[in-house]
Amino acid sequence: MTTPDLRLETITPRNLEAALAIRVRPDQEHAVEPVAHSLAEAYVRPAGVAWPRLIVDGDRPVGFLMAFLDIDWHQDGTECRSGLWRLNIAAEEQGRGYGRFAVESVAREIRGRGGEQCYVTWHPGPDGPEAFYSRLGFQPTGETSGGQTVGVLELKQA
Repeated sequence: MTTPDLRLETITPRNLEAALAIRVRPDQEHAVEPVAHSLAEAYVRPAGVAWPRLIVDGDRPVGFLMAFLDIDWHQDGTECRSGLWRLNIAAEEQGRGYGRFAVESVAREIRGRGGEQCYVTWHPGPDGPEAFYSRLGFQPTGETSGGQTVGVLELKQA
């Protein structure tokens, strides 16, 4: 169960080690890159494309997310998309609403920037997170990206 002290923090030298210590369950490791890989990807992307954040509950780091903002989806300038790129909830913290909080936070950020859709990709199959994303309203688009299913959540403007 989430608490009122739940928040996102920008990754800084102060909390970098806490972010790097986030580990998903061993059976999930094939489905999501470790935090270090995500931070390296964020570093090599153009400024503003990657939006990495530490998920903190009180004084306890519980997860990591990284959004992508206005990425050139087809790499030809025809369509920009935003969405959830990575979601790593610490193994011992799963099932407490932190994943939902992360998705809602990314959706709020995209909506605040004028976006109308939030995209995500997931590892297909019975051990993947499709049921989680479906419960939050994501619908498969029929596309794949790097062997992963692409889903979209329509964002209602407030």
